[in-house]
Amino acid sequence: MTVLHQPAAAQAADPAVFNRNTGLAIDGYDPVAYFVDGKPRLGRPDFEVRYGGAGWRFVNEGNMAAFAADPEVYAPRFGGHDPVAIVRGAATPGHPMLWAIEEHRLYLFYSEEAREAFANDPGSAIEAAERYWPEVRRTVSR
Repeated sequence: MTVLHQPAAAQAADPAVFNRNTGLAIDGYDPVAYFVDGKPRLGRPDFEVRYGGAGWRFVNEGNMAAFAADPEVYAPRFGGHDPVAIVRGAATPGHPMLWAIEEHRLYLFYSEEAREAFANDPGSAIEAAERYWPEVRRTVSR
């Protein structure tokens, strides 16, 4: 398994949501597949890297290489925490099947209702989540 090194500032920016039992980010779904395939796809154990304290899995070597080259592009924004919940002051993990790509970033949501609220005005939702995220981020355990 490859371990990606990241600057200290990036480590503090978006603590990744990961399964405490498996250590996998976004339940083992390939973050690059959302962009390339337009849908969530489970990654494979033989294509895994460590980044941000979690294991990230990929469906193929190409997706793994793309993530390794620039993980901030493909990792879910806010570490996979739901941006709608962040505005409400909660660090709520998003579900890998409830997602959206906006402004070339992946967002995960805890419910269909949260995803719909985000879709109604994504720009405002992102702006609000960015304002609240520094405070909410402090509540996220590593």
